[in-house]
Amino acid sequence: MKIGLLGHGVVGSGVRKIIDRQLSDETKQLEIVKILVKSEAEMTDARMTLDADDILNDPSIDTVCECMGGLEPAHSFIKKALQEHKNAVTSNKKMLAAFAEELFALAQENHVQLKYEAACGGGIPWIHELEHIQRIDEIHYFKGIFNGTSNYILTRMNNENKEFGAMIKEAQGLGYAERDPSDDIDGWDVRYKTVLSSLAAFHTIVDPEEIPTFGIRNITKEEIAFCHEHGYVCKLIGSGADHDNFVSIFVRPCFVKKEDVFASIPLNYNALECDSDTLGKAVFIGQGAGSLPTAHAVVQDLIAIAKHEHASMQTYEHKPVSAGDEQGVFYLRTKKTALFNPSLIDHRIGSDAFVTKKISFMDMRVAAESLNDESVFLAEVAE
Repeated sequence: MKIGLLGHGVVGSGVRKIIDRQLSDETKQLEIVKILVKSEAEMTDARMTLDADDILNDPSIDTVCECMGGLEPAHSFIKKALQEHKNAVTSNKKMLAAFAEELFALAQENHVQLKYEAACGGGIPWIHELEHIQRIDEIHYFKGIFNGTSNYILTRMNNENKEFGAMIKEAQGLGYAERDPSDDIDGWDVRYKTVLSSLAAFHTIVDPEEIPTFGIRNITKEEIAFCHEHGYVCKLIGSGADHDNFVSIFVRPCFVKKEDVFASIPLNYNALECDSDTLGKAVFIGQGAGSLPTAHAVVQDLIAIAKHEHASMQTYEHKPVSAGDEQGVFYLRTKKTALFNPSLIDHRIGSDAFVTKKISFMDMRVAAESLNDESVFLAEVAE
């Protein structure tokens, strides 16, 4: 297999290292022939180029591997690769979540494969396992800790009584968080990954903008103290369930019980669970990010394409996101408690926080967003 590598950053350089080592019979089938880099200073290898067309227009390259990140030009490059009848592998969750419908249709139209294992779960073979389960079982739901940065922050806050702001700076120093950590702490990263999980678990395409998403930006020691007092641990959870005419997908902090499997997941690890009839509940735990773990997932996709594994063209159905009749109990802290419907409050916690009665997820989203309070913190409370 002749591969054109788009991007030579954290993930792309890891892909090159794994393939160039040629340590297994499978990787010996793979050859990176050209590598797109951003600047002259990065051109340290004869295979490197500054022009993406050197890869996209090369008829000898049958597979393009995109590890650039961002929406553009990554989207345009993958689109052109598919149109040129090249297989594509991407680690770019944000781009694929935004353009899944278009790109998978192009892959089917041009009889090539589009794979994305590394875009969801890092080194955990999450997408692979969902696809394997789907060969036998209908998957009822998935849920889990999809973001290592937020889990690192919450673990340190829970175990060591650390302040949120200090943990952000520490995560950035360790390379877990970007200079702008918004995708991680506001839940957007988890949102993209729930979109991709729905592709594999339910063969369903959803609009990311429809997914109710609450992050951990505004968490304080007050929430950690509440959890300690009541036997909970706070985790940022993404979840999805398939229904006949819609899917219910949510991203929100959850106060899970201490005996819950997710409560013990430490630091930057991910833990992802699905449920199906014959397999039952299955939980996958591992590194959710990092150069070589993520690159490992990319190379697994490349090997699968080279060996023509799961090469059949999957079709996807577009479904809306709705909560249906799903309900939950929620913890809410806001400076505008007077604006919240008092009939929905079960009991108050101090002057600016309360726990709700059972309320639908969508109603809770509308109620929280209508407060127009940038400091609001919302979490689902396990019953």
